[in-house]
Amino acid sequence: MSNLVLNELRNDPFGPEKVLMVTDPRTGMRGYLVIDNTARGVGKGGVRMQPDLTLKEILRLARTMTWKNAAADLPLGGAKGGIVADPHDPNREALIRSYARSLRSLIPDEYVFGLDMGLTENDAALVVDELGKPAVATGKPACLGGIPYDELMITGYGVVESIEVACQLVDIELEGARVVVQGFGAVGRGVAHFCHKKGALVVAVSDSKKVLWDPEGLDVEHLLQVKRATGSLQGARCGRPIPHGEELLLEAEVLVPAARGDVITLENVHGVKAKVVAEGANCAVTVEAQRELHKRGVYLIPDFIANAGGVIAAYIEMVNGTPSQAFEYTRDKVRKNTLEMFQICQRTGLIPREAAMKMARERVIEAMVAKGSWKERR
Repeated sequence: MSNLVLNELRNDPFGPEKVLMVTDPRTGMRGYLVIDNTARGVGKGGVRMQPDLTLKEILRLARTMTWKNAAADLPLGGAKGGIVADPHDPNREALIRSYARSLRSLIPDEYVFGLDMGLTENDAALVVDELGKPAVATGKPACLGGIPYDELMITGYGVVESIEVACQLVDIELEGARVVVQGFGAVGRGVAHFCHKKGALVVAVSDSKKVLWDPEGLDVEHLLQVKRATGSLQGARCGRPIPHGEELLLEAEVLVPAARGDVITLENVHGVKAKVVAEGANCAVTVEAQRELHKRGVYLIPDFIANAGGVIAAYIEMVNGTPSQAFEYTRDKVRKNTLEMFQICQRTGLIPREAAMKMARERVIEAMVAKGSWKERR
């Protein structure tokens, strides 16, 4: 780690608290764990497995989890882990077990293992087996007491609850409203499913293979069945195909970019016609585009408010809750935080992302002041 980076960390009032670089010559495992800030509770954030991971990336993601958990109003701190390896490495089980062993002294008292890119619920099961306690990991299979939030589509459920709050603020009834969903993975599928259940018209969906549009509303249940069976929308028999990217510019009341980051930029933001935009994917709308939407009176719900359902469900799993409790807690937390964020926007003129960050920072500072650590580290 360079001296410049070390100096930046020393001068940061929020953290990180611990930075670990772990290795195991026997298995070839290399990994990182950053526990950023635990003022509000034990460090929580998933572990990703990627061959090009860097410590700088894990540091940034750990801070993001500090803000995300605080914005979700959960009694959790922020952390992030990483294993430097290809997720398809034939030696992956040994690498994951070695990583877990290297953190035995910290898990679960200071950090609880979770899932991110490259890992699955079966990998959480490996960590439980290696360390011998169910409490060491979330994202476990249901047979081990886990809450399979991707299978239950809880993150998408939370996005829809946040959308409903925003719709009420702009006098739009979600029932009958036209919704466009870009991305049909775990989050996008959940958004389409729960919007459909609330009576909205899902007029367009897309995945990496295909974009489908029907101004009268698509057959959502058929699309879900096709995606489950084949892994893509390629074989769907409803709607008509349109070019990728055009779904963002369709006539609709609600737009949910849930595929990847930076899909709405200054280059295309002026074509966005929706009155409510919810970031199902992280950083789907650039900050410059967010400012343009705000000027036009579009209600944008930033990612760490809209898509907090996954981490909320992870918290419920940590306290031995049930899937039904995860849904209930997600609904209550996401709706409360969405409303509070927009109230801050109205009072201050801040764009929603800035308002959400203000809310998160104030919650972390409040906890640090209560514990006597804010003044010492400022």
